[in-house]
Amino acid sequence: MLNGIRIIEIEGLGPAPFASMLLADLGADVITIHRKGSAITPGMPEQSLLDRGKRSIALDLKDPQDLATAKRLITTAEALIEGFRPGVMEKLGLGPEACHTLNPKLVYGRMTGWGQQSPLSGAAGHDLNYIALSGALWYASAPGQPPLTPPTLVGDIGGGAMYLVTGILAGLLNARTTGNGTVVDAAIYDGSAHMMNLLMSLRQTGNLSDARGESLLDGPHWSRTYACADGGFISVQCLEPKFYACFLDILGLGDEAEFSQQYERAAWPHLTQRLGGIFARKPRDEWVELFAGTDACVAPVLSPQEAQNHPMNVERQTWIDHDKTRQAAAAPRFSTYDWAPRPSPKRGEHTQEILNELPPASSG
Repeated sequence: MLNGIRIIEIEGLGPAPFASMLLADLGADVITIHRKGSAITPGMPEQSLLDRGKRSIALDLKDPQDLATAKRLITTAEALIEGFRPGVMEKLGLGPEACHTLNPKLVYGRMTGWGQQSPLSGAAGHDLNYIALSGALWYASAPGQPPLTPPTLVGDIGGGAMYLVTGILAGLLNARTTGNGTVVDAAIYDGSAHMMNLLMSLRQTGNLSDARGESLLDGPHWSRTYACADGGFISVQCLEPKFYACFLDILGLGDEAEFSQQYERAAWPHLTQRLGGIFARKPRDEWVELFAGTDACVAPVLSPQEAQNHPMNVERQTWIDHDKTRQAAAAPRFSTYDWAPRPSPKRGEHTQEILNELPPASSG
């Protein structure tokens, strides 16, 4: 879908390489400028899954000759992605002003936690810190328990990488229309807060409370996970009355009066305890079999390995083993674009190939 679009990525961590991986999955020619030598952080693989489908050139951006090469490369690109603290790219001579002098149509994508200008823009932080301060972490727990979210998903990926990709794509469309580039200031703090708007819409009808466990989606007995007899877990979220009725009928609870008031907040804690006792009587897979194919809105909580072996995945091939690594296939899918997994390059693997493609160095 993005065939013919060239994107330069300056090697970084977390959400920035994920964003460029997604763009590579969509067909863009993503060239990663890897730093010469070892991986950027101890413990990171030399051939990262996040580099799949990209090409790699190894440069030392503090070396004048390599910096000149990077600038020539930027003149050939539609977009650039970097994920450093504010000011780092400017010190390297590759800030937005310098790059737009070289390439006025360039979409310059910047990925940070706190944003380019903010009281915390110069401070260190990580996924959990950004979503804690933005409000996005608040509802991620049962009452009285410390908030806990799946690592990186809400902040780095949801609030960060996905908003950076959206900004890059919007910038590319605008550049094609106007001939002008732009700077995309993608802050995890901003994006994770923005993702809250669907939940915040419930406040308009009184269905979102500041107290955890008392809102429409985080309080009811019909919207949570339950432990099963074998230590597995089952998820339940039958929001609509017709699905709730189906859920109760399957459990043999349809005639019990106390379950009839689905939205009665005062009854939620007691009914949660009752359902907890019921689900604890059988192993997870027995519950899966009981609810299979129904509209009760019940599903098992699977590990990535279990998900890969599930019939759902056998049909869609969402989880795959490729390049000796378990990974998720590209998303979304297109009727006109058949994505096939491409390997991750070795660091600097395409250096000579990319150098051969560059325009001649300016004599000035």
